[in-house]
Amino acid sequence: MNQKSEFSVEGLWEYNRSGPVRWIISHCVEHKLYFFVGLVGFALTYITFSGARVMFGRGAELIINGGGAQAVIAVSLAVLILSVSDGLFSLMGSMSMVILSTRVERDSRHELYASLLGKSQTFHDQQRVGDVMARATDDVRQLNFVIHPGIMFIFDMVLGFAVPMIYIAAINLELLLVPVLFVITYVIVVRRYMRRLEPVMMQQRMQYGTLSARLEETISGIEIVKVAAQEIEERKKFQRNAGKFRDFFVQQGKIEAAYLPLLMYGIAFGFFFLHCLNLHGRGILSIGDIIAVAGLMQVLSFPVFISLFSISMIQLGIAGARRILELIDQRADIDENLAGHSAAVEGAIEFDHVTFKFHGSTVLKDVSFTVEPGQTVAIVGQTGSGKSTLTQLVSRTYDVDEGRVLIDGVDVRAWNLDRLRSQMGKIEQDIFLFSRSIAENIAFGVQAATREEIEDAAREAQAHDFIMSFNDGYDSEIGERGVTLSGGQRQRLALARAFLRQPRILILDDSTSAIDSATEDEIQKAMRRAQEGRTTILITHRLSQIRWADRIIVLENGRSIANGSHEELLRSSDHYRRIFARYGTVETPVGQMAAGGGA
Repeated sequence: MNQKSEFSVEGLWEYNRSGPVRWIISHCVEHKLYFFVGLVGFALTYITFSGARVMFGRGAELIINGGGAQAVIAVSLAVLILSVSDGLFSLMGSMSMVILSTRVERDSRHELYASLLGKSQTFHDQQRVGDVMARATDDVRQLNFVIHPGIMFIFDMVLGFAVPMIYIAAINLELLLVPVLFVITYVIVVRRYMRRLEPVMMQQRMQYGTLSARLEETISGIEIVKVAAQEIEERKKFQRNAGKFRDFFVQQGKIEAAYLPLLMYGIAFGFFFLHCLNLHGRGILSIGDIIAVAGLMQVLSFPVFISLFSISMIQLGIAGARRILELIDQRADIDENLAGHSAAVEGAIEFDHVTFKFHGSTVLKDVSFTVEPGQTVAIVGQTGSGKSTLTQLVSRTYDVDEGRVLIDGVDVRAWNLDRLRSQMGKIEQDIFLFSRSIAENIAFGVQAATREEIEDAAREAQAHDFIMSFNDGYDSEIGERGVTLSGGQRQRLALARAFLRQPRILILDDSTSAIDSATEDEIQKAMRRAQEGRTTILITHRLSQIRWADRIIVLENGRSIANGSHEELLRSSDHYRRIFARYGTVETPVGQMAAGGGA
């Protein structure tokens, strides 16, 4: 069966992640054709639009000087052609930028998702799901607006200044005095405006992440909220977070309200017109020239006006890009090691003086043991002794701090991570099911599974009967995290998923805790068949499962204090006997041994 890797992401472009602006530009470069067509389209738009303003002046000159009808018609046709061309070129540029912006949004979301899949469990343990979702949805969406209309407006600003000024210079070079002084002043003022706006935009995006994280936590824990009658308190906290989010919008509005370039443009236009009149009085400019250059000066008003909005959009997008890059650039503690050891797993497991710390606290200390291929090993110990952590080191969910974990004599860090994990199956007490059909959940990770194989796996896990009791059978949709199913039903689906994968190493972490005794007996028979020829690591407090393990390892406070068969440990380990005394086991041999051992 073909098994899909959690790291399998093909065809990703190599993006420049040295900064948010370079990152956005590198995304645009990937689709440079659309970027180039958009640039050319808007350049031609301003050339034709400004050319029409010049033709207005020529037309006025003809009327003033009593030009013939034929000349006036020729100018009118020229204006018509230029205006139609202006519209067509504008459409071409806008369509190209819309396509570019949509592709950049798609690619950046894909890049972020691929990065999240490749991060270690340690990374995900430290993240707030709501904030990650905010970055993957709303922050990525802001990148679309950076391109269209953000970069489109940048084109408007640059071309809207450059093209009219070239036309003005062609009419009279002296007329560039006021426009050049205005543009220089405009650049200085806008840079100051951007410096004031940038931190507000970043805080706005951060607060949105906080708001989303709080909302996700409350909705996920809604049962606890209701049981504790904390609806009013949670609503107040949400209102405070929403109020802070609103406050950043108010700050943005205050900064935008003090936007000076529009006032500066009005002053500049007055001085420009005064200069035109001075040149006319000196006989240098005609009335037609004044009309033409006045029209060209008015072209500058549009980029000045839209820069108020484009700068905000670009700053918002850059802030979003910075937040996305923070996630992407965070170092993955686990290297998937694509060039690492890749072979069929036989199932030999060795812990060689393993020590593991989590957030500075020692969870496992100097643990050593070996497991032969095909053996079933039970891990027992009190809560917090490190049982589940031990299994996570086998699947390399975490890396050891000291010592080694070896699979078939090879350090797990030297294995190709995808190849290693694809030959493992794990069932935990807290079963995660996707909001998909039952068949899709069972076949998750096994892309080529047939319906017959899925049903056979479900029968082995004693899940077929309850699945067929649903109206749509295997096509029935499961609610998020399997909330529409009972605990026992979820665990049986997880068992079916593991049986279907046919792993070489099977990890069962209290996998039948929510199953009744009668069903458990049937599942244990299926599990024993599934374990034949496979290495199995079993974590459970049920003696009925532990007794048939080949070896039992006893953990206490992160240390391996005993190991052996069930009978050997009953004779030699006081701690092993005490464990089952606390579980309340009533089986006679254990009770007698516990009594004899001073439990």
